[in-house]
Amino acid sequence: MAGRRSNGEGAIARRKDGLWEARFTYEDPETGEQKRASSYGKTQAEARRKMREKRARVDAGQPVRDATVPLSEWVDRWVATTLAASDRKQTTKATYATLAKVHIANGPLGTLTLDRVKPSDIDALTMHLRAEGKASSTVRQVYTILRALLDAAVRDGLLARNPALSVARPGVERKEARSLSPAEVLALLDATKGSRFAPLVAFLARTGLRRGEALALHWSDVDDTGGVIRVRGTLSRDDRRSAGDKLVITEPKTERSRRAVALSEPVRAILTRQRELQAADRAALPDLWQDSGLVFTSEVGGPVDPRNALRAVSVAAEKAGLAGVTVHTLRHSAASGMLNAGVPLTAVSDVLGHSSIAITGDVYGHVAPEVQRAAMDALDAALDSVRQ
Repeated sequence: MAGRRSNGEGAIARRKDGLWEARFTYEDPETGEQKRASSYGKTQAEARRKMREKRARVDAGQPVRDATVPLSEWVDRWVATTLAASDRKQTTKATYATLAKVHIANGPLGTLTLDRVKPSDIDALTMHLRAEGKASSTVRQVYTILRALLDAAVRDGLLARNPALSVARPGVERKEARSLSPAEVLALLDATKGSRFAPLVAFLARTGLRRGEALALHWSDVDDTGGVIRVRGTLSRDDRRSAGDKLVITEPKTERSRRAVALSEPVRAILTRQRELQAADRAALPDLWQDSGLVFTSEVGGPVDPRNALRAVSVAAEKAGLAGVTVHTLRHSAASGMLNAGVPLTAVSDVLGHSSIAITGDVYGHVAPEVQRAAMDALDAALDSVRQ
């Protein structure tokens, strides 16, 4: 039994099996071909409602129906195309690819097709990761990756809407950064004496630069006249098989990471000592020397493997009797030292190259009790001066 057309929506009819079928034709935006879309329902009203939903999707430039591509298959395609073509750092791409394959493609959602992924499924994935004891930062990263690859599916016309948009981004527990007292930092530096990495460790401790930033520093970035060090890049390991596991220098992660850091006299002395060590290395191995222009180099003038810098700090920390110390601890210690000395948070954020002052405040929001007391005393003095 055929039904009448309603408001130009198409035709509706009852099938032999009792279901109602509503259908309409539309022009494929990519090919220009005329296509037909059908919707089914147990009642005429249900079939018409479904047809209206599809018509609305077409009018909005969305696919008439979501794709039935398996999510696991889409992950592989996304990693090989969208992720690979992005301007993210190679280390970030490698991390995203691993997390996407392990926790999404091979996780609880991997068996679903794109059209079947619901917000509640994404909530379930978050709960699953937490139940497995994954760090809150990992849980958030997996969500970020899932949202990105579903965004790509929307962009490519496979989905009308990203279901992850309806799910709140998982929170991350903020932990106060481990830092050393000035006395502990000096003990660590004393423990590096005799090591070829002593200038590097001292440089990190007195500038707060990231390990990769210090290792990417060229002598041309040291402006003695202006009294600043210009941070222009970061050195990291490109572990792609095609790259041959080599060290590369890339652009800073954010615009604020590209910055100028003031040269203090102790840092000038460190750099002078480093020039002397490089000259000795060049004289010892003239035929093997590589003129890379880097400040911190290997015995033959090439870039320093970041793992060697980490190992040097670990060895010195053990020698000094300091537990839980990494290269990044030196950065935290520099930040805490500046804040505890009364340096404004905005200035510390600039030195560290954080993308926003909020990050600096979250990580280094606490200062020593004596600094708090000094701040309260200063406030009292300011208020009392008004009465005098």
